Amino acid sequence: MSKGIGASLLLLLVMTGFGGAAAQSPSNQPRASGMEADVARVKEAMLGNWESIAPEVRPSKNPDGSLKPFYLKRAFKYLPSDRFELDIVNSADPYGAVPLARIKIGGHMLWQGAHPIVPGAQKVDFIADEIYEVTPLAQGFADILNKVASAGYAPWVVNSPQSVFGKAFVPFGLKEGTNFMEYDLVYLRGICCSGAPAISTAAALIRSRTAPPICRSR
Repeated sequence: MSKGIGASLLLLLVMTGFGGAAAQSPSNQPRASGMEADVARVKEAMLGNWESIAPEVRPSKNPDGSLKPFYLKRAFKYLPSDRFELDIVNSADPYGAVPLARIKIGGHMLWQGAHPIVPGAQKVDFIADEIYEVTPLAQGFADILNKVASAGYAPWVVNSPQSVFGKAFVPFGLKEGTNFMEYDLVYLRGICCSGAPAISTAAALIRSRTAPPICRSR
């Protein structure tokens, strides 16, 4: 599950007006200044709420190393001062009909410069230095947590969140006294608007490497 949770932070943001962003050369001052301007525009465009418009699938691993699907829906919020909040609902099925757990993460984004994968992409570290919370949504998942993550926690109960921030949490590979951090990228290109009545949005789409779009909420 931890692989899928980490991968859910990998966002390729699809927005208006940034398709011409170019890779920046550290040896060229005008280009470096241009990169700073691009990052500032990305940050401005990102402000707000973003939601999955369909269940997504992520790769994760079984204990024996074999691959298994990790189904989820995301609600991502980019806030001023490079703060973010991410709410993930993990499901047992590809349609999101059987939710297992809700994971809430919050913290800061550190912008680390141009990413070589594509011109205009930016390297970003997502650091959960404010909140990391887990809520079991199914009795079976609560039972598992009570077996493998009981030390230092109250009994796990369906729909009752518990903070795992700064604590050891074996199911997700978290170590005591450390903040979860994901090394990812942000990429902006083009625009796609949708009427999407099911979630009442006018949309600019966010895409990841392997997932359907996320939709910006109005």
